[in-house]
Amino acid sequence: MCKKGENIIVGISIGDMNGIGPEVILKSLEDTRMMELCTPVIFANAKLISFIRKLVGCTISVHGIDNLSQIQLGKINVLNVWKEGVNIEPGKSDDNVGKYAIKSFIAATEALKNNKIDLLVTAPINKYNIQSEDFQFPGHTDYLNQEIDGEALMLMISENLRVGLLTDHLPLNEVSEAITPELIKQKVKTINQSLIQDFNILKPKIAILGLNPHSGDQGVIGKEEIETIFPTIKELLNEGYIVNGPFSADAFFGNEQYNNYDAVIACYHDQGLIPFKSISFGEGVNYTAGLEKIRTSPDHGTAYDIAGQDKAKHSSFTEAIYTALDIYKNRNAYLKSKENPLYEINKN
Repeated sequence: MCKKGENIIVGISIGDMNGIGPEVILKSLEDTRMMELCTPVIFANAKLISFIRKLVGCTISVHGIDNLSQIQLGKINVLNVWKEGVNIEPGKSDDNVGKYAIKSFIAATEALKNNKIDLLVTAPINKYNIQSEDFQFPGHTDYLNQEIDGEALMLMISENLRVGLLTDHLPLNEVSEAITPELIKQKVKTINQSLIQDFNILKPKIAILGLNPHSGDQGVIGKEEIETIFPTIKELLNEGYIVNGPFSADAFFGNEQYNNYDAVIACYHDQGLIPFKSISFGEGVNYTAGLEKIRTSPDHGTAYDIAGQDKAKHSSFTEAIYTALDIYKNRNAYLKSKENPLYEINKN
């Protein structure tokens, strides 16, 4: 059942507390209109949040709870994931702080799996200091892919651009071998379904970028396009998907061809994220498409260089919350319509 307003419970993992995560969380929640849209639950420690609140000059009040059954609607709840104190030094990478970032994230993920929260928004982590014997994942997406049903896909979204990745946190020298017809088909189908159910786009148009410079120049600068990418696109077209490419990445973004498509699929991380962040940085959102649960995050990292200095802009984190709420509502309406095709008519 799709909830409305403050009944939608938004779980928020605290991220690296020496970075700007806690600051942008609190600044985003200062807007009183947020409480009309959802009830936030920060997975951390109430005393710690109060300390950070004073550190960054935030005036909002928080409600500490020890159990998710104690959530109060219309208030900013802080679940005490741990009771002990944590030494915070803004701007410093600290393995111990990294452990608490993962405690927060794992607890929030568990709540998401068990329907204790409706969606999850994650603050940035440091991919180096989170590593341990118990957590050996490059980042949020890989862990969520293990814990939540579905096939996770990183989809960067802004008002006029959506960029998905064939490969994400993979060394560049392994990208070519990883790109197979099976992978391309899986990613296209995942993005296509997400565009339909999460963004209300009935007939999605998807562009695929080439791997090599100039999209291989007909095999002169690499053969992946003519041997793998283009033949797979033809097969997808025959299956009814609206897919075009492979496009030369530099010209595609330089000529703003992305405006002609509902989503773009890049072959590797920087091929997609450099143009995305150049166009949308500060307003973009990282959405984990393809899973049965909803998770978003801002388009930036921990930003140690400005942490604790009241310099961090919270626009991307705020947009991550709004986007997650929109996707939640769109998906619930889609699922309802699949159960009853006359749903929209009967509502009226």
